[in-house]
Amino acid sequence: MPTTFHEIPRERPLTPLLDRASTPDELRRLGEAELETLADELRQYLLYTVGQTGGHFGAGLGVIELTVALHYVFDTPDDRLVWDVGHQAYPHKILTGRREQMASLRQKDGIAAFPRRGESEYDTFGVGHSSTSISAALGMAIAARLQNSNRKSVAVIGDGALTAGMAFEALNHASDVAANMLVILNDNDMSISRNVGGLSNYLAKLLSSRTYASMREGSKKVLSRLPGAWEIARKTEEHAKGMLVPGTLFEELGWNYIGPIDGHDLPTLLATLRNMRDLEGPQFLHVITKKGKGFAPAEVDPIGYHAITKLEPINTPAAVPKKPAGPKYSSVFGQWLCDMAAQDPRLVGITPAMKEGSDLVAFSERFPDRYFDVAIAEQHAVTLAAGMACDGTKPVVAIYSTFLQRAYDQLIHDVAVQHLDVLFAIDRAGLVGEDGPTHAGSFDLSYLRCIPGMLVMTPSDENELRRMLTTGHLFDGPAAVRYPRGSGPNAAIEAGLEPLEIGKGLIRRQGHKVALLVFGVQLAEALKVGETLGATVVDMRFVKPLDEALVRQLAASHELLVTIEENSIMGGAGSAVSEFLARENLLKPVLHLGLPDYYVEHAKPAQMLAECGLNEAGIETAVRQHLSMLDS
Repeated sequence: MPTTFHEIPRERPLTPLLDRASTPDELRRLGEAELETLADELRQYLLYTVGQTGGHFGAGLGVIELTVALHYVFDTPDDRLVWDVGHQAYPHKILTGRREQMASLRQKDGIAAFPRRGESEYDTFGVGHSSTSISAALGMAIAARLQNSNRKSVAVIGDGALTAGMAFEALNHASDVAANMLVILNDNDMSISRNVGGLSNYLAKLLSSRTYASMREGSKKVLSRLPGAWEIARKTEEHAKGMLVPGTLFEELGWNYIGPIDGHDLPTLLATLRNMRDLEGPQFLHVITKKGKGFAPAEVDPIGYHAITKLEPINTPAAVPKKPAGPKYSSVFGQWLCDMAAQDPRLVGITPAMKEGSDLVAFSERFPDRYFDVAIAEQHAVTLAAGMACDGTKPVVAIYSTFLQRAYDQLIHDVAVQHLDVLFAIDRAGLVGEDGPTHAGSFDLSYLRCIPGMLVMTPSDENELRRMLTTGHLFDGPAAVRYPRGSGPNAAIEAGLEPLEIGKGLIRRQGHKVALLVFGVQLAEALKVGETLGATVVDMRFVKPLDEALVRQLAASHELLVTIEENSIMGGAGSAVSEFLARENLLKPVLHLGLPDYYVEHAKPAQMLAECGLNEAGIETAVRQHLSMLDS
């Protein structure tokens, strides 16, 4: 049985077996009797290394035994192992040659928080978003068939990821093409089934055995000669399994369902995986694990220990007191949502499994009948909002920028084309730091501003966010407010619910020669640059509709316009300014500052902003260089 730890070790633990298994080839040289000790060492080492760097935590602890078993039974990397989401892939990274690199996890120039094809040959598919593993593994299985290869394809998907329609689309297609692949449902004690014990483990071994498979195929050949006999036998088998195991849904989709089995019972895992490895057709293994397994606090609070920050050394000197940080933008949104719901009974809140991240906890408790968590189903969330808006409610969809990309068709087809009153509260806009490019909100201004009838706003501080949310809520049609992760500049927040005048920017500092047009939270940095250069600084507020009168005024009174946004330069807010100037035949030099035309790799947010030239030094340097070009 796995050892249970109560504290995260601060000193590197002794791991003599793990030291001999730094790659899957080395792992497969160990005896089976050694694997449970190896799993304990791997769990302790994971606790230690995440304590040093911070990062996703509970999910990895829950798949220690499963990860060991998969790499022991399958011939990775030739056999393809695809992890869903990637939160659970840290043990996989440790066992696939990256153990010493774990100290650089989620840091600039270090290894990524998620599987990445360019990082290791064992990372067969890059992930970050959920519910992609079955589709990807199916594609690999079909490729193997076309290449006459006997390599195996395995997808490991968490039960939460099965709430997305994409996963079921792949399950349906795999049975249609009779793909030789294995899907492992990591049911981490959060949903689906709790029926695990000796009987279900025994049945899994029996039903996955070659003897059972041979008997089943032999019976099929015999009974298929008798009219209707095989169909009767198949349904009898299906109903018998359905009384003992919860796999009827997957059987109906054409999968051979095995389980549920204990995902922390290594002997059972090894035996079942060996049995299923060479079975023909789509195979589905249901394992029950415990998120945070082996670390007592995480077992009790799996949500709170989904991820942790790094442990500070015990003898760290007391930090110099910092200027008090403002509230997190997500907290400002959560408070606004409750305040507006108390005033407007039409308001409903919708989120695709981001209750804690988007700060809807208080709203869900105060207004439970008006709160809807649709699980990991972004497309459904948006169309659900559209349906509600058709019949007089005022939906607010709380969603991360990177996740809204997954519902872009629904945003256009179901909301915007019908000009429905849906407000999108878009969290995690811009660069998000250590989670890297899969989670960055780099493109929302670009993909929103091209949609007809869309109101698009970018707050520069906490109070602006509150007022823009009200503006969007009262707007007749689809509206979006995009705001970053983390805290604001600690601006005073007005208690009321006053909207802004739509399409009107605000000059924050009057200067000359250079005008800095800021779309979003870079306003604080721009104001510092404005003081240094004597420049005008403008809080543009609205990306769409653009304050064209203000842009015309600035173009007439300044030699250089500089647009600043934490969004892709291509197609972003700055592009809107240039398009307007071109349309009006106003010839004026414009410098666009924003995210470059490449994926900005994971690092601390300040490092990422410096790389993109969006901090004070970067903005000042870029403006001075452009001015020197104009003067030469």
